[in-house]
Amino acid sequence: MSLPDLLGIFGVLLILVAYAGATAGRLDPKQWPALCLNLVGALLILWSLSVDFNLSAALMEGAWALVAVAGLVRLALRRSSSRA
Repeated sequence: MSLPDLLGIFGVLLILVAYAGATAGRLDPKQWPALCLNLVGALLILWSLSVDFNLSAALMEGAWALVAVAGLVRLALRRSSSRA
């Protein structure tokens, strides 16, 4: 198994941890820990797809990463506006 494969599997595990944590009520899916797990997981999967490309998987992970980034930006904007 190659390094990209291992990192892709680790990315899947990160996303599953975030999902399981949210489902169990241990992680708030709108807060930075879950969003970061999803972002890093999606980026690792995308990196593994750069070696063995699959368009539908790349689109899914790209969208997953964009949603996580949007959530993190929303949190940052909310935090900066509450400090002002």
